[in-house]
Amino acid sequence: MKLRHLLGFLAVVATAAHAQLTVEITGAGANRMPIAIADFAGERIVSQALTSVVRADLERSGLFTLVDAAGQAQTDTAAVNFGDWKARGADALVVGSVGTAADGRYESRFRLYDIQKQASLGGQGFVHTTGQLRATAHRIADFVYEKLTGEPGIFATRIAYVVKSTGRFELQIADADGGNAQTALASREPIISPTWSPDGTKLAYVSFEAKKPVVYVHDLASGRRHVAANFKGSNSAPAWSPDGKRLAVVLTKDGNSQLYLLNADGSGVTRIATSAGIDTEPQFSPDGQAIYFTSDRGGSPQIYRIPAVGGEAQRITFEGNYNVTPRPSPDGKSLAYISRNSGRFQLTLMDLASKQTQILTDSAKDESPSFAPNGRMIIYATEIGNRGVLAAVSSDGRVKQRLSVQAADVREPSWGPLIK
Repeated sequence: MKLRHLLGFLAVVATAAHAQLTVEITGAGANRMPIAIADFAGERIVSQALTSVVRADLERSGLFTLVDAAGQAQTDTAAVNFGDWKARGADALVVGSVGTAADGRYESRFRLYDIQKQASLGGQGFVHTTGQLRATAHRIADFVYEKLTGEPGIFATRIAYVVKSTGRFELQIADADGGNAQTALASREPIISPTWSPDGTKLAYVSFEAKKPVVYVHDLASGRRHVAANFKGSNSAPAWSPDGKRLAVVLTKDGNSQLYLLNADGSGVTRIATSAGIDTEPQFSPDGQAIYFTSDRGGSPQIYRIPAVGGEAQRITFEGNYNVTPRPSPDGKSLAYISRNSGRFQLTLMDLASKQTQILTDSAKDESPSFAPNGRMIIYATEIGNRGVLAAVSSDGRVKQRLSVQAADVREPSWGPLIK
């Protein structure tokens, strides 16, 4: 490897290792598909780094079990010994190579095989820089995941979250596996409720830097932001409409916390609900036609749904006397929320058609759930040993992960959209 490439690669590794989320798999799914990821041929240090990310992505999903490739490197153009890989127990195989493109960047190529059918399922090539190594590996894992499951992969997506250390709050953005963490905003005052725009280019959030809660919209590419809501009293709980043009927010400018709509630039404020209680935590349905929200209008915190244009609210939750923070699944068929059960606050999933519910966690202080864009996983915040950590659980409750930052409090997760 050329010295400048090696130095650049080591710099990327060192940066990624700093204060990043570490992922611990605490529960895996049943009936996992055995898959072998052969060592990619070519530039050894880079190819090993790329291969390790692809392997970790697929294993972390809980849908695959890795078959030992025994350090065997194989290019995407070499003939595959299907009998050998079948004897090792693999149902699928990924092979590839990393070379240097004419402009000095890397060219990573791969191919996926169905071992049982002895057939190629396709492959791709990516030209990338050292800094794009992890993103390239995630895209490879996404290709493999989608070909083998029929669902979009989410490894190339990003998550936003807030890290609290002594006297400092940081709004951070990282890869879905917790790597490549970047700070979008640092403040001595609290930052809460980050939420991604549908196109993944902006974050809306609430900052207390003005000594009161104010809603901002932050452009990630430029780092510039603007105030979306700074009315008298509290401005909180922003939620994007599916078309990215509007925000639902909670304002106290007219009294109690109530629901309002406004354009993403802060104009066009309209009230969409009126109650004698507190209405908060709005979230649009995937089709944009309705808004789910939390309200104590019936005496205890419960989840309601109201047309996005305003109208009569319909109560959704009836089990228990505390159900908050509604988050509809991307397909609109289920609803994640936090329920109180025997004094424990736990992530719960409701099938909206049947109204059947399932508690997905065994923790006691869950909050802030957020669906992955394919609906397969839900990330949320919880508390372990008096410290905030993030956790993720599959929508069937089988696959479980824990993400934490050493010596810091991590909360307020939000899962970004699919990368186009």
